[in-house]
Amino acid sequence: MECRYQVVVVGIGPGSPDYVLPVVSRRIAQARVLVGSKRALDTFAAGGQVTRIIDKDINGVLDFIEEQLASQDVVVMVSGDPGFYSMLVAVRKRFAPESITVIPGISSAQLAFARVAEVWQDAALISMHGRTAADEVLRYRPGHKLGILTDTQHNPACISRILLAFGWPEAAHVWLCANLSYDNEVVAAMTLAEATETPGFEHSVMVVKA
Repeated sequence: MECRYQVVVVGIGPGSPDYVLPVVSRRIAQARVLVGSKRALDTFAAGGQVTRIIDKDINGVLDFIEEQLASQDVVVMVSGDPGFYSMLVAVRKRFAPESITVIPGISSAQLAFARVAEVWQDAALISMHGRTAADEVLRYRPGHKLGILTDTQHNPACISRILLAFGWPEAAHVWLCANLSYDNEVVAAMTLAEATETPGFEHSVMVVKA
């Protein structure tokens, strides 16, 4: 059965409108129904659009999308790239693949590697934002490289101690990247040992290279 209307999941990049793809900007501007975080809606929503904030009630958000989808497309804004730890996971569980259109964006991990002039094709990209990572991913081996999303519990100091316990050398290179794409962006370079004593940088990207 052909799906008349689409859930259009768009990646809005790391935060700054400068890092939003033109095709995403057009879909947002043309949207009659727009779903996103409060910050995203404050930044991108225009008058006349029906909006819904993505909050902790994910089922409620999905119910709203389903109701609106009966008569029109719904554009869902997610930070970074939809394929990297976003609400696309929940959308796919509720809606059939043929009713979903995904437009990629620039992920914070991608921008973090760019900031430190490192390729990420050989890196393990993981999130410790509200979750743990598999031991085999965290375990040290020569040439290993990680891109890690952090949070208040698994902040860089905590993660650095975990990596040391998994055999990483104290002299391993670490970059802590916060507020990427914003005027207050910070990229701090240090060793893994120094990172264990570095406070802050919650909700950042941590790049680690052996």
